[in-house]
Amino acid sequence: MENIPLSFLFGSLVFLLILSAFFSGSETALMTLNRYRLKHLATREKHSGAIRASKLLERPDRLIGLILLGNNFVNILASSLATIIALRLWGESGIAIAAGILTFVILIFAEVTPKTLAAIHPERLAFPAALIYTPLLKLLYPLVWIVNIIANSLLKLLGVTVDKSSQALSREELRTVVIEASTKLPQKHQSMLLGILDLEKLTIEDIMIPRNELVGFDIDDPLDVILKQISHSQYARLIVYEDNMENVIGFIHVRKAAYMMMNEETSHDALRKIIEQAFYIVEGSSLHTLMNQFQVEKQRIGLVVDEYGDIQGLVTLEDILEEIIGEFTTDPATNNKDIYLQDDGSYMVAGSINVKEINKALGWSLSVDGPKTLNGLILEYLENIPETGTSLLLNGHPIEIVHTTSHSVKMVKIHNQLKNDA
Repeated sequence: MENIPLSFLFGSLVFLLILSAFFSGSETALMTLNRYRLKHLATREKHSGAIRASKLLERPDRLIGLILLGNNFVNILASSLATIIALRLWGESGIAIAAGILTFVILIFAEVTPKTLAAIHPERLAFPAALIYTPLLKLLYPLVWIVNIIANSLLKLLGVTVDKSSQALSREELRTVVIEASTKLPQKHQSMLLGILDLEKLTIEDIMIPRNELVGFDIDDPLDVILKQISHSQYARLIVYEDNMENVIGFIHVRKAAYMMMNEETSHDALRKIIEQAFYIVEGSSLHTLMNQFQVEKQRIGLVVDEYGDIQGLVTLEDILEEIIGEFTTDPATNNKDIYLQDDGSYMVAGSINVKEINKALGWSLSVDGPKTLNGLILEYLENIPETGTSLLLNGHPIEIVHTTSHSVKMVKIHNQLKNDA
């Protein structure tokens, strides 16, 4: 060793420190790779670096064993070289100095700096490192295998297994993942994903059209009355019943009825032939369950019934889609059929409006755990049927009662500035 030039020893030490930085940084880079992006790059885009990294991460115990073998070997060798250099320069008293300097240099240049860089830009280091580790693992496999056997045996004694286990994320954990990825996801896509996750906590009652707003006709009504209702309908399908709404016999597609009216003689028997069988849904079901039912049964519309079989309302596939992608209009407050924009900038709001709809349209945060309609919230708050002209504060929002009946609130007035204050 005394015949080896100091310049060569210093050069070797620098090289070993670079290797140490590579091992430390590549370990952090490979372990902090986004697994979903990695899988996409490997399976969809066939990225060679991603494919190699993905294969290495299938057995993280082997990868960690390989990296730590290399890193410890390099650090020990660097420590030995630093000791030799210190002895050559300062004698035995220089050993402590060399140990202190080397510890500081390794900490800064071979640990903290490369690991920080790798954590910020993992792919830049992980993919090239995978190119080196793939053949290196094959070369050192016997040694890595022995190390893994010993380490895994110790883990088993502690009750820990190294077998791959899939940990399913809960709905709330998935929500957190989506929210945390807000900087990488377009706002529209994030809202849609959150809407899908929220389907499980929303029930049919949150979006259904209540019974008192259902539109249909009695099949035994005079033909001219039926045809007039069909021709003036704003809906794609109408409920058909006999005698009353409790005896629904199905739905009639307005387009089919209009086509029949134009191309052949219309009669009650002809109308009966194009009636579609009604699809019934049990109240209380989640929207996620309902959407699965629609998909399995190939349905787009269903009647909601309670435990006694009484009709409570109606739900369409469009209602569910709006919960996922939002309203099909640019301004829900001005296009919602229950909210009417006035010339003075105020809003006339129907008492039958769903609480979720008014929250969405006006940016409010009324509770959806109790009554499902604005009328229900007002009645619960006042504990009686209010008179026309009554004013109240509902969750801090001033509301003026415009029209009531003997049993419900039909219309209220909300001023425009309240939307901005909410």
